[in-house]
Parts: sequence; C-alpha cells; structure tokens
Amino acid sequence: MGELADRTRWMDATGQAALVASGEVSPVELLDAAIERIEALDGPLNAVNIRWFDRAREMASGEVSGPFAGVPFLLKDLHAHMAGVPLTNGNRALRGEMPISDHDTTLVRRFRDAGLIIAGRTTSPEMGTVPVTESLAWGPTRNPWDTDRTPGGSSGGAAAAVAAGMVPMAHASDGGGSIRIPAACCGLVGLKPTQGRITMGPDRHENGLGVELAVTRSVRDTAGLLAAVAGPSVGDAVIAPTSPVGYIDALTRDPGRLRIGVLSGHPRGDEIDAECSEAAVLTARALEALGHDVVESFPEVLADPSATRDFMAVWSANAAMGIAEFGRMLGRPLTDDEVEPGNLALASFAGVQTARDYAAALAAMGAYRRRCLQWWDDGFDLLLTPTLAEVPVLIGEHDERPGDDLWPMKRAQQWVVFTPAFNVTGQPAISLPMHRTPTGLPVGVQLVAATGREDLLISVAAQLEQAVGWPHL
Repeated sequence: MGELADRTRWMDATGQAALVASGEVSPVELLDAAIERIEALDGPLNAVNIRWFDRAREMASGEVSGPFAGVPFLLKDLHAHMAGVPLTNGNRALRGEMPISDHDTTLVRRFRDAGLIIAGRTTSPEMGTVPVTESLAWGPTRNPWDTDRTPGGSSGGAAAAVAAGMVPMAHASDGGGSIRIPAACCGLVGLKPTQGRITMGPDRHENGLGVELAVTRSVRDTAGLLAAVAGPSVGDAVIAPTSPVGYIDALTRDPGRLRIGVLSGHPRGDEIDAECSEAAVLTARALEALGHDVVESFPEVLADPSATRDFMAVWSANAAMGIAEFGRMLGRPLTDDEVEPGNLALASFAGVQTARDYAAALAAMGAYRRRCLQWWDDGFDLLLTPTLAEVPVLIGEHDERPGDDLWPMKRAQQWVVFTPAFNVTGQPAISLPMHRTPTGLPVGVQLVAATGREDLLISVAAQLEQAVGWPHL
C-alpha cells in the first residue's frame, strides 16, 4: 500500500478534508489512496459492490468545495439514486439488469454539495429488511474484526468499508436499527437522526420508519455531516424541530448535568450477552464520572410485546411496496423466484392484511410513540442501552430455514432488541463503540434523546470520546 493510502487509512473525514484545504493533498490524490485501499482490502469483506472510479476521478478533477471537499465517500446500495449510475437494492433481478438512475436523490445531491467524492456503492441485504448484509444477489459481507461474523445490516457494507479503513465515512440508512446495528458490530459511530431531520425526497416520504445519514469514525465527522445535509425539501410531510444548538457547536458545548436512565438488560427480562450488558454498565460509570446523574430507569413501554406485532405489520407492507418499486425500476413485475424467500414471505403476510389492519397498526404505533416519549417529558434527558442483545452473529445465522421463510425476521428479533422502538418514535439515537470483547469484537452502546435533540447526543458522545476514547483506536 502506498504512503498516502497508508497514512490516511485511519484518518477521519474532517482530517482528510483539512489535507485538501491546506493544499497538501489534492482531491484526486486522496481519492486514489481510497481506491488503492478498496482494491487491496475489499476482497475478503465484499463491502463495495458497485464501483465507478473513473467517474469519481472526473469529479475529483473538477472544482470541489464544501466542508468535506475532496473526501472519498460511498453510497449504500439501497434507495439512494445517483444520476448515471446503477442501483440494485440488493436484488438479483436488478443486479442482472443494472438499471441506471436518471436523477439524484436530494440527500445524494447534498453529499455532493458538501464536497464528497462518491466512488461507488456498498452492499445491503435485499430491501434492507434484515440486520445482516447477506443477499443472494451479492453474497455475504463480512466483519473486518472477524470475517466469520456479520458486520450487521442493513448498512453492513458501509460499516465494513469504514471499519477496514477504505473510506472515512459512508452513507447509511436506518429503518429499524440499520445505522446503529452495523456501527455497533464494526466499532463505529452511527447516528440515527430525528424523523424528518433529513429529507427523503424526492422518492420516499418522511412519515415511515426510515431515516438516512452515515456511519463514521468520529463524533466530529457525524456532527459535520449532519450540519451539511440536514433540512427539509419541497413537499416534505414531516419536518423535525429546529435544534437549539448547532451540531458543530455541540461538539464543544458543555451539556450540563444530565439525568440519564440506563437499561443494561433486556426490557422484558430475557437473556442478553454479558458483554453487551457490561458495555452499558461501563458507559454508565463513565457518564457518572463526567458528572451526570445516572439511574436505572427506562420507558416501561419498551417491554410491551405488542409493539413487535405492529412494527412487523408496517415492515411487511414496506416489503410489498419495495417489490413493487423493483418492478417499476425494471419496467416489468418481478417473478416470485426473483425475490428472496424471506421478503416474499413478508410481502405475502402484508397481502393478507386489510386496510383496517394496517391503519390499526399505525394507530397503535402512534400510541406507543406517545407513551415512550412521556418518559423524557417526565424529566429524563437521555436513555442509555446496549445497542444489541448479542455480539456480532456468525455469517449464515439469518439464512432461511426449510419450511420457515420468516426465520430471518424471527432471528433478528432475538438480537435486535433495543433499536426499532426509536424508529417508531422517531427519536434520535446514536451507537457508540464503547467496549470490546476479550477476543476483540466491538460492542456498541446506544444513547437516545428526546425528539429533535441530536445536539445533546453529539455533546455527550463528544464528552465520552474525549474522556474514554474508542477502545479499538
């Protein structure tokens, strides 16, 4: 590996942008260093599935400006259209025909306006419906810390690429934990913004479960990127409240003494991995040492098992809509054998629901949101939990089982315990790489703030990063 590729491998995006701004390195040189790392490192990981390096070099050779001018970047292969390049959404039929997008989504345009040089796409499971990145279209993506294990999902390719040092940060999206899960599995920072903080236009709406941002190596990169791309666009139905503090200012702002509730075990009393529980306990102690008031408390509604039923009603309907969207992209309906069995089973489940069933699920989720947010209104500033109930699972754990095509979703519910609730509530939540197992696997913790308070998450995350540091760096 060349000198610049090696020198910048573990440098965050803010640091790389500073090299370009100073004139020490050109955007083309920085991009070529990233390309060298992708070509050298991606083979066993299978994280970067679509590449347009020549096009990226053309972008880097032109006039580049913005807070991340010249920094190499990757888009997730899910939803994010970029004019002139393919999008497969992890589907075999789309991979076979490679339809080319005719427009940029608004967020992709904002990434480009921020100066990011987009060089390719990262792997995602088909439609992003499971928390691992193993599709029949592209095969399994592997965790750089242990290639027998998953990097998580659905933004697993993004997390594997950043954790391996290919690029300093990468686009990610989160409909049930898909930013936070891979961040936890790969030792990264992963912020799920408030619902409506970042426009989903022009193709998606803001009143669903999904939001988008990135996985990063540092809190300052997360804050800087959020500042660059946040905000509504024409026709948005949901717009997040204005933050009381600027995101970059929040990095150095003292948040004062906060009241933080901690949930270190399963909300319903089931078993979780001891390392995941320990990560939350150790983080609670670190927060106490920083002067915060930390007590055992959490919203009781998190223990309500009916929330899973309502979530799945909406999740399955989204799967059915996703299959229809694939058909629109191809100009023909997909056949059943062009859709993975688990997603076909989800769509079939959606097909037996009535409009009344779907409306009832949405109403129940609204009631759930209010019950959950009441805990913050009653005087808490943050909730601390493990990000996951298990350390990164082995590749293949989510494969369909004979006679049980819904097994991937059932397995997901066993270890993705702490993240989906906050897609339902729309609150901002961040996963931080606070712990490692004795064998070196990263373990994340999650902090959740009230609606619109990403600034508070950034302030406390920056405190932890400075006081404790990430154990793998």
